[in-house]
Amino acid sequence: MIKVFKIIGYFFGGIILLALIFGEDDPGNNTISSGIPPVNEADEKKTEEEVPEIVEEITEDTTTVEEIKTESGPIDNYFYDVVKVVDGDTFSINYKGEIITVRLIGIDTPETVHPSKPVECFGIEASNKAKQLLNNKTVKIELDDSQGVYDKYERLLVYAFLEDGTNFNDYMIKNGFAYEYTYNLPYKYKSQFKELENFARNNKMGLWGDNVCVEEESEPVVEEEKSVVTPVSNSNYQCNSNVYNCGDFSTHKEAQEVYESCGGVNNDVHKLDGDLDGEACESLT
Repeated sequence: MIKVFKIIGYFFGGIILLALIFGEDDPGNNTISSGIPPVNEADEKKTEEEVPEIVEEITEDTTTVEEIKTESGPIDNYFYDVVKVVDGDTFSINYKGEIITVRLIGIDTPETVHPSKPVECFGIEASNKAKQLLNNKTVKIELDDSQGVYDKYERLLVYAFLEDGTNFNDYMIKNGFAYEYTYNLPYKYKSQFKELENFARNNKMGLWGDNVCVEEESEPVVEEEKSVVTPVSNSNYQCNSNVYNCGDFSTHKEAQEVYESCGGVNNDVHKLDGDLDGEACESLT
């Protein structure tokens, strides 16, 4: 009889053990039988403010004026406010709070503000066009290491680009407001500017128009202006307009001969003597 009770005890004990092994989890237990950890209620309460904000990095121009002296090419495509137009080839910009004057590379417009020269033909028109395109506008500037950074007047040497991408130097030549101008050494856009000047000439644009800059003949001046060198009468040199540039000569001697034949420092119509010291195209040997 005792043996029967033992067997019955073992039977019910086994049932209880199986119930403990395969039974459902206790509702109060936070552990899920599948092994997946439960959702932490504290995590669900996180707000959007706890998510790191992604801030777009904005690059600013940190170049100083002094650092420009070692640069070439576009100055990072920044736009600078034009604060003053001097004439057709010179203006001033606000470079991060500092006003600096820039001189356009590869072009020369008729004079309007030169201290020792009168207002030249089409100079007013060129100056007015520059003011129309640049006043109260912004420009991008590009340097050219072949020309240096500053000229002898401490003007920054640049190519200027308008807000619509137009090369301002290019525009002034193509539309007859400026001559192509090579100061001593060839520059980046020289061949392009030469072609544009030929285009303006052939299409009689601006200063190249018929009778636009034809000088009226005047009575010969007797015993006056003796310092002016009379052009050689039997020379083939053209001395009435800006025809030659330093790049057109292979030696300094050739440039100097044309320069002196056309009047030297008193009539440097070809702009061969940039520093007015009586020597033409000094970079040539």
